[in-house]
Amino acid sequence: MTEEVAKPKSARRRSREFAVQGIYQWLLAGDNVGNIEAFLRESNTSFARADEKLFRSILFGAIKDMKSLQDAIAPHVDRPMDEVSMVEAAVLCVAAYEIISMPETPYPVIINEAIELAKTFGGLDGHKFVNGVLDKLAAVVRSEEVSAGRAKRHG
Repeated sequence: MTEEVAKPKSARRRSREFAVQGIYQWLLAGDNVGNIEAFLRESNTSFARADEKLFRSILFGAIKDMKSLQDAIAPHVDRPMDEVSMVEAAVLCVAAYEIISMPETPYPVIINEAIELAKTFGGLDGHKFVNGVLDKLAAVVRSEEVSAGRAKRHG
């Protein structure tokens, strides 16, 4: 019997994990984003293995654009945003920020990362909710990329 070894996390995955934690903290307590960043740096020995540029871009950008991100997400959610768990809201904000503001990252990569984050931090079926919302958001925000991907798979 062989023991399965966990694949090491990429620097980008770590960045997204820290960004979710930071946005969760901001949603929960409304703390200053600089304080949140400092806390995450000081309290996590693995922070040094994260992609710092990506982390800062997502954390600061998502918090700065929070209202517009929530407005972009809301039409694709089956309940009021204040009824979405804070963990799922944080994951959605991280992914929505990337989908909207980082077109250089393919949307399926962003959605897959968000699903993994929801599995790591969220409730039992939270990843299914996150996947559904982000699929709908991507279809609106990146319609050409989504159409091209569908055509490639079916053609």
